[in-house]
Amino acid sequence: MQDLPVNHLEKEAEKTLTHQIGQEWKEFLFSSGFHFKYFIKWLLAALMIGAVVGAAGIFFYQALVFVTDLRTNHWWLVCFLPFAGLLMVWLYRVAGEYHNKGTNLVLRAIQSEEHISIKVAPLIFLATALTHLCGGSAGREGAALQLGGSLGNYFAQLFHLDENDKKIAIMCAMSACFSAVFGTPMAAAFFSMEVISVGIMHYSALVPCVVASLTASMLAKSVGIVPEQYAVLDIPSFTWIHAGKVVILALCLALVSILFCLVLHQTEHLYQSLLSNPYLRVFVGGCLVIFCTLIFQTTDYLNAGLPMIERCFEEGVPWYAFLLKILFTALTLGAGYKGGEIVPSFFVGATLGFCLGTLLGLPTGLCAACGMVGVFCGVTNSPVTSILIAFELFGFEGMPYYLLTVAVCYMLSGYYGLYNSQKIVYSKYKTRYINANTNSAN
Repeated sequence: MQDLPVNHLEKEAEKTLTHQIGQEWKEFLFSSGFHFKYFIKWLLAALMIGAVVGAAGIFFYQALVFVTDLRTNHWWLVCFLPFAGLLMVWLYRVAGEYHNKGTNLVLRAIQSEEHISIKVAPLIFLATALTHLCGGSAGREGAALQLGGSLGNYFAQLFHLDENDKKIAIMCAMSACFSAVFGTPMAAAFFSMEVISVGIMHYSALVPCVVASLTASMLAKSVGIVPEQYAVLDIPSFTWIHAGKVVILALCLALVSILFCLVLHQTEHLYQSLLSNPYLRVFVGGCLVIFCTLIFQTTDYLNAGLPMIERCFEEGVPWYAFLLKILFTALTLGAGYKGGEIVPSFFVGATLGFCLGTLLGLPTGLCAACGMVGVFCGVTNSPVTSILIAFELFGFEGMPYYLLTVAVCYMLSGYYGLYNSQKIVYSKYKTRYINANTNSAN
Protein backbone atom coordinates (compact mmCIF):
# COMPACT_ATOMS: atom_id res chain seq x y z
CA MET A 1 0.00 0.00 0.00
CA GLN A 2 1.55 3.31 -1.10
CA ASP A 3 1.83 6.38 1.22
CA LEU A 4 -0.68 9.14 0.65
CA PRO A 5 0.80 12.23 -1.03
CA VAL A 6 1.43 15.13 1.41
CA ASN A 7 0.12 18.55 0.51
CA HIS A 8 2.90 21.04 -0.31
CA LEU A 9 1.28 23.76 1.88
CA GLU A 10 1.18 21.43 4.88
CA LYS A 11 4.92 20.80 4.46
CA GLU A 12 5.64 24.53 4.38
CA ALA A 13 3.46 25.13 7.46
CA GLU A 14 5.25 22.38 9.34
CA LYS A 15 8.65 23.83 8.40
CA THR A 16 7.58 27.33 9.47
CA LEU A 17 6.24 26.06 12.81
CA THR A 18 9.46 24.16 13.50
CA HIS A 19 11.49 27.28 12.70
CA GLN A 20 9.38 29.42 15.05
CA ILE A 21 9.71 26.94 17.88
CA GLY A 22 13.47 26.83 17.35
CA GLN A 23 13.69 30.64 17.42
CA GLU A 24 11.64 30.81 20.61
CA TRP A 25 13.90 28.28 22.30
CA LYS A 26 16.99 30.23 21.21
CA GLU A 27 15.51 33.46 22.56
CA PHE A 28 14.54 31.73 25.80
CA LEU A 29 18.00 30.24 26.30
CA PHE A 30 19.71 33.54 25.43
CA SER A 31 17.42 35.49 27.75
CA SER A 32 17.85 33.00 30.60
CA GLY A 33 21.60 33.05 30.16
CA PHE A 34 21.68 36.84 30.18
CA HIS A 35 19.52 37.04 33.30
CA PHE A 36 21.66 34.43 35.04
CA LYS A 37 24.83 36.38 34.25
CA TYR A 38 23.23 39.54 35.61
CA PHE A 39 22.13 37.67 38.74
CA ILE A 40 25.63 36.30 39.37
CA LYS A 41 27.13 39.74 38.79
CA TRP A 42 24.93 41.45 41.37
CA LEU A 43 25.04 38.52 43.79
CA LEU A 44 28.83 38.78 43.99
CA ALA A 45 28.77 42.59 44.03
CA ALA A 46 26.12 42.70 46.76
CA LEU A 47 28.01 40.21 48.91
CA MET A 48 31.15 42.33 48.65
CA ILE A 49 29.31 45.64 49.23
CA GLY A 50 27.34 44.12 52.09
CA ALA A 51 30.53 42.90 53.76
CA VAL A 52 32.62 46.05 53.28
CA VAL A 53 29.88 48.64 53.87
CA GLY A 54 28.43 46.47 56.64
CA ALA A 55 31.81 46.50 58.38
CA ALA A 56 31.94 50.29 58.03
CA GLY A 57 28.41 50.49 59.44
CA ILE A 58 29.39 48.29 62.40
CA PHE A 59 32.39 50.52 63.14
CA PHE A 60 30.12 53.58 62.84
CA TYR A 61 27.55 52.05 65.19
CA GLN A 62 30.14 51.10 67.80
CA ALA A 63 31.74 54.55 67.63
CA LEU A 64 28.39 56.23 68.24
CA VAL A 65 27.57 53.90 71.14
CA PHE A 66 30.96 54.70 72.68
CA VAL A 67 30.68 58.50 72.39
CA THR A 68 27.03 58.47 73.54
CA ASP A 69 27.93 56.49 76.65
CA LEU A 70 30.81 58.89 77.23
CA ARG A 71 28.47 61.88 77.04
CA THR A 72 25.91 60.17 79.27
CA ASN A 73 28.54 59.55 81.96
CA HIS A 74 30.04 63.04 81.61
CA TRP A 75 27.15 65.47 81.21
CA TRP A 76 29.50 68.46 80.97
CA LEU A 77 30.59 67.37 77.45
CA VAL A 78 27.47 69.13 76.13
CA CYS A 79 29.23 72.42 76.94
CA PHE A 80 31.63 71.69 74.08
CA LEU A 81 28.86 71.35 71.46
CA PRO A 82 29.42 74.85 69.94
CA PHE A 83 33.14 74.14 69.53
CA ALA A 84 32.47 70.71 68.02
CA GLY A 85 30.24 72.52 65.51
CA LEU A 86 33.08 74.88 64.57
CA LEU A 87 35.34 71.88 63.96
CA MET A 88 32.68 70.25 61.75
CA VAL A 89 32.25 73.31 59.56
CA TRP A 90 36.02 73.62 59.23
CA LEU A 91 36.40 69.95 58.24
CA TYR A 92 33.72 70.24 55.55
CA ARG A 93 35.29 73.44 54.21
CA VAL A 94 38.80 71.97 54.08
CA ALA A 95 37.46 68.88 52.29
CA GLY A 96 35.63 71.02 49.73
CA GLU A 97 32.25 69.67 50.83
CA TYR A 98 30.89 72.84 52.41
CA HIS A 99 27.78 72.82 50.19
CA ASN A 100 27.08 69.14 50.87
CA LYS A 101 23.31 68.57 51.14
CA GLY A 102 23.48 65.40 53.20
CA THR A 103 20.90 62.72 52.46
CA ASN A 104 19.40 64.92 49.73
CA LEU A 105 22.67 64.54 47.81
CA VAL A 106 22.37 60.75 47.98
CA LEU A 107 18.79 60.87 46.68
CA ARG A 108 19.79 63.15 43.79
CA ALA A 109 22.68 60.83 42.89
CA ILE A 110 20.16 58.03 42.31
CA GLN A 111 17.65 60.25 40.51
CA SER A 112 20.23 61.85 38.22
CA GLU A 113 23.93 61.66 37.43
CA GLU A 114 25.08 63.67 40.44
CA HIS A 115 28.32 62.50 42.03
CA ILE A 116 28.90 61.65 45.70
CA SER A 117 32.51 62.12 46.75
CA ILE A 118 34.21 59.38 48.75
CA LYS A 119 35.20 62.18 51.15
CA VAL A 120 31.60 62.24 52.37
CA ALA A 121 32.10 58.90 54.16
CA PRO A 122 34.81 59.97 56.66
CA LEU A 123 33.27 63.43 57.01
CA ILE A 124 29.79 62.21 57.98
CA PHE A 125 31.37 59.61 60.26
CA LEU A 126 33.45 62.17 62.19
CA ALA A 127 30.80 64.90 62.21
CA THR A 128 28.05 62.59 63.49
CA ALA A 129 30.38 61.20 66.18
CA LEU A 130 31.21 64.75 67.30
CA THR A 131 27.51 65.67 67.38
CA HIS A 132 26.70 62.65 69.55
CA LEU A 133 29.77 63.12 71.77
CA CYS A 134 28.61 66.61 72.70
CA GLY A 135 24.90 65.84 73.01
CA GLY A 136 23.44 67.17 69.78
CA SER A 137 19.88 65.95 69.20
CA ALA A 138 20.32 63.75 66.13
CA GLY A 139 20.01 60.15 65.05
CA ARG A 140 22.32 57.85 63.17
CA GLU A 141 20.34 56.16 60.36
CA GLY A 142 20.24 59.25 58.12
CA ALA A 143 24.00 59.54 58.52
CA ALA A 144 24.29 55.82 57.72
CA LEU A 145 22.49 56.44 54.42
CA GLN A 146 25.09 59.08 53.53
CA LEU A 147 27.96 56.84 54.61
CA GLY A 148 26.59 53.95 52.56
CA GLY A 149 25.77 56.14 49.56
CA SER A 150 29.30 57.55 49.44
CA LEU A 151 30.88 54.09 49.62
CA GLY A 152 28.43 52.72 47.04
CA ASN A 153 29.34 55.51 44.62
CA TYR A 154 33.03 54.72 45.18
CA PHE A 155 32.47 51.03 44.39
CA ALA A 156 30.70 52.02 41.18
CA GLN A 157 33.70 54.10 40.13
CA LEU A 158 36.19 51.44 41.17
CA PHE A 159 34.54 48.79 38.98
CA HIS A 160 33.65 51.18 36.14
CA LEU A 161 29.90 50.58 36.37
CA ASP A 162 27.66 52.48 33.99
CA GLU A 163 25.25 55.15 35.25
CA ASN A 164 22.33 52.77 35.79
CA ASP A 165 24.40 50.22 37.66
CA LYS A 166 25.96 53.00 39.72
CA LYS A 167 22.52 53.89 41.08
CA ILE A 168 21.89 50.27 42.03
CA ALA A 169 25.28 50.12 43.78
CA ILE A 170 24.41 53.23 45.81
CA MET A 171 21.05 51.78 46.88
CA CYS A 172 22.75 48.48 47.69
CA ALA A 173 25.30 50.19 49.95
CA MET A 174 22.60 52.30 51.62
CA SER A 175 20.71 49.13 52.53
CA ALA A 176 23.85 47.49 53.90
CA CYS A 177 24.79 50.41 56.15
CA PHE A 178 21.21 50.94 57.38
CA SER A 179 20.92 47.22 58.18
CA ALA A 180 24.20 47.12 60.10
CA VAL A 181 23.40 50.25 62.11
CA PHE A 182 19.73 49.60 62.94
CA GLY A 183 19.41 45.84 62.67
CA THR A 184 16.27 45.66 60.51
CA PRO A 185 17.38 43.91 57.31
CA MET A 186 13.91 43.68 55.70
CA ALA A 187 13.19 47.38 56.18
CA ALA A 188 16.74 48.32 55.17
CA ALA A 189 16.46 46.39 51.90
CA PHE A 190 13.29 48.20 50.89
CA PHE A 191 13.94 51.67 52.30
CA SER A 192 16.71 52.57 49.87
CA MET A 193 14.47 51.55 46.94
CA GLU A 194 11.33 53.23 48.27
CA VAL A 195 12.55 56.55 49.67
CA ILE A 196 13.90 57.81 46.32
CA SER A 197 10.60 58.21 44.50
CA VAL A 198 7.19 58.15 46.17
CA GLY A 199 4.69 56.11 44.17
CA ILE A 200 7.18 53.78 42.49
CA MET A 201 9.91 51.45 43.69
CA HIS A 202 13.17 50.54 41.98
CA TYR A 203 12.70 46.77 41.93
CA SER A 204 15.74 46.44 39.66
CA ALA A 205 17.75 46.80 42.86
CA LEU A 206 15.78 44.19 44.80
CA VAL A 207 18.29 41.30 44.70
CA PRO A 208 21.36 43.52 45.36
CA CYS A 209 19.66 45.37 48.24
CA VAL A 210 18.31 42.20 49.86
CA VAL A 211 21.63 40.35 49.62
CA ALA A 212 23.66 43.32 50.87
CA SER A 213 21.22 44.01 53.71
CA LEU A 214 21.20 40.40 54.90
CA THR A 215 25.00 40.16 54.61
CA ALA A 216 25.49 43.29 56.73
CA SER A 217 22.91 42.11 59.25
CA MET A 218 24.56 38.73 59.72
CA LEU A 219 27.95 40.41 60.02
CA ALA A 220 26.61 42.74 62.73
CA LYS A 221 25.10 39.85 64.68
CA SER A 222 28.38 37.92 64.45
CA VAL A 223 30.17 40.69 66.38
CA GLY A 224 27.47 40.87 69.04
CA ILE A 225 25.36 43.81 67.86
CA VAL A 226 21.81 43.09 69.00
CA PRO A 227 19.02 44.58 66.84
CA GLU A 228 16.64 47.07 68.42
CA GLN A 229 13.43 45.38 69.59
CA TYR A 230 10.58 46.51 71.82
CA ALA A 231 8.13 44.33 73.70
CA VAL A 232 4.50 45.22 72.99
CA LEU A 233 2.85 43.11 75.69
CA ASP A 234 -0.79 44.14 75.59
CA ILE A 235 -2.39 43.74 72.15
CA PRO A 236 -6.23 43.58 72.31
CA SER A 237 -8.34 41.92 69.63
CA PHE A 238 -8.89 44.15 66.62
CA THR A 239 -12.49 45.42 66.67
CA TRP A 240 -14.39 48.17 64.88
CA ILE A 241 -14.14 50.38 67.96
CA HIS A 242 -10.40 49.85 68.19
CA ALA A 243 -10.06 50.50 64.46
CA GLY A 244 -11.85 53.83 64.86
CA LYS A 245 -9.53 54.83 67.70
CA VAL A 246 -6.49 53.89 65.61
CA VAL A 247 -7.72 56.14 62.79
CA ILE A 248 -7.92 59.05 65.26
CA LEU A 249 -4.43 58.16 66.53
CA ALA A 250 -3.06 58.02 62.97
CA LEU A 251 -4.63 61.38 62.11
CA CYS A 252 -2.79 63.00 65.02
CA LEU A 253 0.45 61.24 64.05
CA ALA A 254 0.15 62.48 60.46
CA LEU A 255 -0.36 66.07 61.62
CA VAL A 256 2.67 65.89 63.92
CA SER A 257 4.79 64.38 61.14
CA ILE A 258 3.94 67.45 59.04
CA LEU A 259 4.80 69.68 62.00
CA PHE A 260 8.12 67.89 62.43
CA CYS A 261 9.09 68.42 58.79
CA LEU A 262 7.98 72.06 58.77
CA VAL A 263 9.82 72.94 61.98
CA LEU A 264 13.03 71.29 60.76
CA HIS A 265 12.96 73.04 57.39
CA GLN A 266 11.84 76.43 58.72
CA THR A 267 14.43 76.41 61.50
CA GLU A 268 17.17 75.76 58.95
CA HIS A 269 15.91 78.64 56.79
CA LEU A 270 15.68 80.91 59.84
CA TYR A 271 19.26 80.13 60.84
CA GLN A 272 20.50 80.85 57.32
CA SER A 273 18.56 84.11 56.96
CA LEU A 274 19.66 85.50 60.34
CA LEU A 275 23.19 84.07 60.46
CA SER A 276 24.81 83.86 57.04
CA ASN A 277 28.21 82.88 58.44
CA PRO A 278 28.25 79.07 58.90
CA TYR A 279 30.70 79.23 61.82
CA LEU A 280 28.53 81.70 63.68
CA ARG A 281 25.41 79.70 62.80
CA VAL A 282 26.68 76.41 64.19
CA PHE A 283 28.13 78.08 67.29
CA VAL A 284 24.86 79.85 68.10
CA GLY A 285 22.92 76.62 67.46
CA GLY A 286 25.11 74.74 69.92
CA CYS A 287 24.63 77.47 72.52
CA LEU A 288 20.85 77.28 72.06
CA VAL A 289 20.88 73.52 72.67
CA ILE A 290 22.87 74.06 75.88
CA PHE A 291 20.49 76.85 76.92
CA CYS A 292 17.42 74.64 76.39
CA THR A 293 19.07 71.80 78.32
CA LEU A 294 19.61 74.13 81.27
CA ILE A 295 16.12 75.66 81.03
CA PHE A 296 14.31 72.29 81.03
CA GLN A 297 16.88 70.77 83.42
CA THR A 298 17.09 67.44 81.59
CA THR A 299 19.36 65.63 79.15
CA ASP A 300 16.54 63.35 77.94
CA TYR A 301 16.32 65.19 74.61
CA LEU A 302 20.01 65.04 73.72
CA ASN A 303 21.47 62.53 71.26
CA ALA A 304 19.06 60.11 69.53
CA GLY A 305 16.91 59.58 72.64
CA LEU A 306 16.68 55.78 72.68
CA PRO A 307 16.26 55.58 76.49
CA MET A 308 13.14 57.76 76.25
CA ILE A 309 11.72 55.51 73.54
CA GLU A 310 12.24 52.49 75.81
CA ARG A 311 10.41 54.30 78.62
CA CYS A 312 7.32 54.50 76.42
CA PHE A 313 7.08 50.69 76.64
CA GLU A 314 7.94 50.41 80.33
CA GLU A 315 7.11 53.45 82.45
CA GLY A 316 5.87 56.64 80.89
CA VAL A 317 6.88 60.02 79.52
CA PRO A 318 5.62 63.62 79.88
CA TRP A 319 2.91 64.63 77.43
CA TYR A 320 5.09 67.41 75.99
CA ALA A 321 8.09 65.15 75.27
CA PHE A 322 7.42 64.99 71.52
CA LEU A 323 7.37 68.80 71.26
CA LEU A 324 10.68 69.19 73.08
CA LYS A 325 12.32 66.55 70.88
CA ILE A 326 11.17 68.42 67.77
CA LEU A 327 12.63 71.63 69.24
CA PHE A 328 16.00 70.11 70.21
CA THR A 329 16.35 68.29 66.87
CA ALA A 330 15.49 71.39 64.85
CA LEU A 331 17.97 73.53 66.81
CA THR A 332 20.69 70.91 66.26
CA LEU A 333 20.26 69.91 62.61
CA GLY A 334 19.10 73.33 61.43
CA ALA A 335 22.32 74.89 62.67
CA GLY A 336 24.44 72.50 60.61
CA TYR A 337 25.25 69.65 62.97
CA LYS A 338 25.34 66.21 61.38
CA GLY A 339 23.31 63.13 62.13
CA GLY A 340 20.02 61.52 61.20
CA GLU A 341 16.37 62.46 61.55
CA ILE A 342 14.95 58.93 61.65
CA VAL A 343 15.48 58.00 65.31
CA PRO A 344 14.25 61.47 66.40
CA SER A 345 11.10 60.75 64.35
CA PHE A 346 10.76 57.45 66.25
CA PHE A 347 11.14 59.39 69.51
CA VAL A 348 8.45 61.88 68.49
CA GLY A 349 6.08 59.10 67.41
CA ALA A 350 6.64 56.89 70.45
CA THR A 351 6.15 59.67 73.00
CA LEU A 352 3.12 61.09 71.21
CA GLY A 353 1.61 57.62 70.78
CA PHE A 354 2.09 56.87 74.46
CA CYS A 355 0.24 60.02 75.51
CA LEU A 356 -2.58 59.56 72.99
CA GLY A 357 -2.99 55.96 74.10
CA THR A 358 -3.92 57.11 77.58
CA LEU A 359 -6.55 59.46 76.11
CA LEU A 360 -8.00 56.92 73.68
CA GLY A 361 -8.14 54.06 76.15
CA LEU A 362 -5.76 51.86 74.16
CA PRO A 363 -2.65 50.09 75.52
CA THR A 364 0.08 52.72 75.70
CA GLY A 365 2.82 50.36 74.51
CA LEU A 366 0.82 49.47 71.41
CA CYS A 367 0.12 53.14 70.70
CA ALA A 368 3.81 53.98 71.15
CA ALA A 369 4.67 51.31 68.56
CA CYS A 370 2.02 52.68 66.17
CA GLY A 371 3.37 56.15 66.83
CA MET A 372 6.91 55.18 65.87
CA VAL A 373 5.99 53.68 62.51
CA GLY A 374 3.26 56.27 61.83
CA VAL A 375 5.49 59.33 62.20
CA PHE A 376 8.31 57.55 60.36
CA CYS A 377 5.95 56.90 57.46
CA GLY A 378 4.71 60.47 57.51
CA VAL A 379 8.17 62.05 57.34
CA THR A 380 9.71 59.59 54.84
CA ASN A 381 6.65 58.72 52.70
CA SER A 382 7.73 55.07 52.81
CA PRO A 383 4.74 52.86 53.79
CA VAL A 384 6.24 49.48 52.83
CA THR A 385 9.38 50.16 54.86
CA SER A 386 7.25 51.38 57.78
CA ILE A 387 5.24 48.16 57.91
CA LEU A 388 8.40 46.04 57.72
CA ILE A 389 10.00 48.07 60.52
CA ALA A 390 6.92 47.44 62.66
CA PHE A 391 7.21 43.68 62.14
CA GLU A 392 10.95 43.66 62.86
CA LEU A 393 10.78 45.90 65.94
CA PHE A 394 7.50 44.76 67.51
CA GLY A 395 6.56 41.40 66.00
CA PHE A 396 3.57 40.39 63.88
CA GLU A 397 0.87 40.16 66.58
CA GLY A 398 -0.19 43.80 66.27
CA MET A 399 -0.30 43.68 62.47
CA PRO A 400 -3.82 45.19 61.97
CA TYR A 401 -2.95 48.16 64.16
CA TYR A 402 0.38 48.86 62.44
CA LEU A 403 -1.07 48.35 58.97
CA LEU A 404 -3.99 50.74 59.51
CA THR A 405 -1.76 53.35 61.17
CA VAL A 406 0.75 53.35 58.33
CA ALA A 407 -1.93 53.51 55.63
CA VAL A 408 -3.72 56.48 57.23
CA CYS A 409 -0.49 58.33 58.02
CA TYR A 410 0.75 57.89 54.46
CA MET A 411 -2.36 59.47 53.01
CA LEU A 412 -2.91 62.23 55.56
CA SER A 413 0.72 63.39 55.84
CA GLY A 414 0.36 64.99 52.43
CA TYR A 415 3.33 65.96 50.31
CA TYR A 416 5.68 66.81 53.15
CA GLY A 417 8.91 65.02 53.92
CA LEU A 418 12.32 65.23 55.56
CA TYR A 419 14.13 65.25 52.23
CA ASN A 420 13.45 68.03 49.73
CA SER A 421 15.04 65.98 46.94
CA GLN A 422 12.54 63.15 47.39
CA LYS A 423 10.28 62.89 44.33
CA ILE A 424 6.52 62.43 44.57
CA VAL A 425 6.14 60.59 41.28
CA TYR A 426 2.49 59.59 41.63
CA SER A 427 -0.20 61.36 43.62
CA LYS A 428 -1.19 59.96 47.02
CA TYR A 429 -4.83 60.57 46.23
CA LYS A 430 -5.32 59.83 42.53
CA THR A 431 -3.81 57.58 39.90
CA ARG A 432 -2.07 60.63 38.51
CA TYR A 433 1.55 61.31 37.58
CA ILE A 434 2.76 64.55 39.21
CA ASN A 435 6.57 64.22 39.55
CA ALA A 436 7.17 66.96 42.12
CA ASN A 437 9.48 67.36 45.08
CA THR A 438 8.19 67.03 48.63
CA ASN A 439 6.78 70.21 50.16
CA SER A 440 6.07 71.61 46.67
CA ALA A 441 3.59 69.16 45.13
CA ASN A 442 0.07 70.32 44.32
